[in-house]
Amino acid sequence: MDFSVLSPTALVASLMVAATPIMLAAIGELVVEKAGVLNLGVEGMMIVGAVLGFITAIETGSAWLGLLGAIIGGILISLIFAILTQLLLANQVASGLALTLFGLGLSSMVGNSYTGMKPPGFNSIEIPLLNDIPFIGAAILNHDPVVYIGLLMVTAVYYFLNKTNKGLILKAVGENHNAAHALGYKVIRIRITAILFGGACAGLGGAYISLVRVPQWTEGMTAGAGWIALAIVVFASWKPYRLILGAYLFGGVTIMQLNLQALGVDIGIAYLSMAPYLVTIIVLVLISANHARSSSNAPGSLGQIFHTSQ
Repeated sequence: MDFSVLSPTALVASLMVAATPIMLAAIGELVVEKAGVLNLGVEGMMIVGAVLGFITAIETGSAWLGLLGAIIGGILISLIFAILTQLLLANQVASGLALTLFGLGLSSMVGNSYTGMKPPGFNSIEIPLLNDIPFIGAAILNHDPVVYIGLLMVTAVYYFLNKTNKGLILKAVGENHNAAHALGYKVIRIRITAILFGGACAGLGGAYISLVRVPQWTEGMTAGAGWIALAIVVFASWKPYRLILGAYLFGGVTIMQLNLQALGVDIGIAYLSMAPYLVTIIVLVLISANHARSSSNAPGSLGQIFHTSQ
């Protein structure tokens, strides 16, 4: 194997791109779960965001409008989940799984005629002098704006949850919805708002895959990224900044998989392809082994149905 073909600069740059869609979807799901709702439909929302973002970008010629279309699409499909679970009191696990299946089918249907097209892209941010810094300039400071928007969103969510009154109310709803309701907080309204935010983030993450990471539309192209985002929320113990570590860890596994193939490592492609999901399973098993610690960080009302008559 000739490791000289691997460039550290390119590896770090690829890692940041690979981690971004997972991080965007995970930060949205973290807010949803902090409100006490378990939405397993992240994969479905991401694939809908991917196809609608791609279609919007193709039809308008603007990648930015593509992101907007993906955000709207993510919000609309998450609204279905919100109505089912918060107004009709349907089971959250079953509704989330149904949402994923619905999203996969819908994206396959509407995206079929756009296969093979190339969408408009984003321009990299050019920062005078800083972009000329060896390694840092090319690897870290020369990305499209969405990479940095993802990092800023993690910071914004951390600030919102820990430094604002509304963020503390949202966490109170997730910890004990009955107590929050007794204090006069609108539990259902807060949870629906959180669900819609999660849908917007998932849609944005999906669009980043179809517009930047793999600039084309392919059926099922999210390839389990939504499930990895769900695992990262647990891995991060529901703490925003730990999401960055988790996203870069799983993004690194994906990049390693691709580079091992490029090096011609004598491992079957099927084994390399399943590496990210194998790592996901291992991480969840390790976390579950320390059940007391993991459960102490989980929101107290996570996954529980709330009704005003309670």
